[in-house]
Amino acid sequence: MYKICFLIPYFNHPRNIVKICEILKAYDKTIVIIDDGSDEASKKAIKDLDVIKLSNEKNLGKGAAVKTGFAWALEHGFTHAFQVDADMQHDLRVIPKMLELSATNPSNLICGYGKYGQDIPKSRLYGRKITDFWVYINTFGGKFKDAMTGMRIYPLDLKAIKDTTSNRMEFDIEILMNYYKNGVEICWIEVPVRYGEISYFRSFRDNFLISKMQAKAFFTLPFFIYKRLKSGK
Repeated sequence: MYKICFLIPYFNHPRNIVKICEILKAYDKTIVIIDDGSDEASKKAIKDLDVIKLSNEKNLGKGAAVKTGFAWALEHGFTHAFQVDADMQHDLRVIPKMLELSATNPSNLICGYGKYGQDIPKSRLYGRKITDFWVYINTFGGKFKDAMTGMRIYPLDLKAIKDTTSNRMEFDIEILMNYYKNGVEICWIEVPVRYGEISYFRSFRDNFLISKMQAKAFFTLPFFIYKRLKSGK
């Protein structure tokens, strides 16, 4: 049985959250907002929304918020979770295509890949290219169009979720690699991305955590290569 909900990790993004929920309600799916320790003004912005609201008492990170949502979804019988970021950088008009692709390919991870304009900061653009290179290395040549765009439909694979220890911005990268390593096929859909909204990506902290996660993946790579060669895939 196919059952999907929307998950919105939410931290101090009151500006667009009402609009996002209005857009998502058109698809007649359960909407879950996971408040990751937001300030009082941001909590007030979601107080009267007719959605499921979960919360972390303090800010634990985007990945921790999504994992809180995964746990709720699994507990309530959902088979799939559609992650939608609260900063509204992604063009939500691709949602129907993603839902259709997931419904016809329920065992696959449906993953958005960014179509960037001139407004993308150069540091973020080059950082993404470096990240994609290391993801290619650490998956033994896996073909990924974009390892960081956080608009995805996850089939709720318990092993891939449990294997993902990241809790902040590195989460999107690690869980994508773990789904791939667990043999889940990935379908890609182009998603226009615009910058200008508030971002909580912290260059030093988050790049350090991404580097640390990639280093960990690199040192465990021989085990993955052995497993892959043994399976003949």
